[in-house]
Amino acid sequence: MKRFVSSISTYFRQNWRRLLTVLLYPPLWMVILLPIVSGAATVWVLVKGWDENPAVSPVYVAAFYSLTVVTMRCIRYFPGWFRSGKSKVHSTRYGGLFLTNVEFRTTVTLYGSLAINLLYILLNAGLAIYYHTAWFGILSGYYAILAILRFLLARYVKKAGIGTDRIGEYRRSRLCGVILLTLNLTLTGAVLMILYQDRGYEYGGMLIYVMAAYTFYITTHAIIDIIKFRKYNSPVMSATKRINLSAALVSMLALETAMLSQFGKDQSPQFRRIMIAATGAGISLTVIAMSIFMIVIATRAIRNDKEKER
Repeated sequence: MKRFVSSISTYFRQNWRRLLTVLLYPPLWMVILLPIVSGAATVWVLVKGWDENPAVSPVYVAAFYSLTVVTMRCIRYFPGWFRSGKSKVHSTRYGGLFLTNVEFRTTVTLYGSLAINLLYILLNAGLAIYYHTAWFGILSGYYAILAILRFLLARYVKKAGIGTDRIGEYRRSRLCGVILLTLNLTLTGAVLMILYQDRGYEYGGMLIYVMAAYTFYITTHAIIDIIKFRKYNSPVMSATKRINLSAALVSMLALETAMLSQFGKDQSPQFRRIMIAATGAGISLTVIAMSIFMIVIATRAIRNDKEKER
């Protein structure tokens, strides 16, 4: 028995790298099948209410392992897939224009965001009428303000372009800063309704994890874009990215209300109110600071340009 254990131990010491590779990079059919089976088993466990039963621990282990192998597969092959896909997109007419022309990409992004905003306006307005509640009315007003901002910027980019009229860009940026301040009013109304009327978002089941990943992605992406697009020195493009960040921060507040609703049931109502009030105040101050910054910088730049022309 000792000889057998010793031989096994020696084999693992000599081949641990190869065994680890086999474990982390199983055949493709296993990578496809494992998440389906483990995901279905996890859902079944949650539906049956067996999540605290020690006997179902192998289900969680299988789910973790399937997540690990999928992640490792993506880390290994995703960069190549991304480069290949980007090359194919670049070879097309509009795809290449989208990847290389910042003005065209900004215009497409603005109109795409505007279309989504319009859908949200109609959806929330319809829900406000159907349920006779001011909560969806406030959300509809919030998306309406975002739609106005994006429409103004998209229209300007289409009409005047980027980098051709600095004073015009600063004027449009200042106007967006003023309108962005009104966004803070709808945000304040939403926070007050969450605090005193127990309103907010609720995501059932695994949807909350999807929404959490999406919210963190758009927030991180918005912050990176603000930093990255500074090199273009375009007030209109900077305003676009700040508007995206404002929208992402409000999505973060919505996610917090959903997570407190689903995972904070053991917490006191006072704790939830403190958390929501603190987050709402932080987001509100951030939006106000960005708005004032846009107004002040644009006003100063316009005044300086006018003095140079004299």
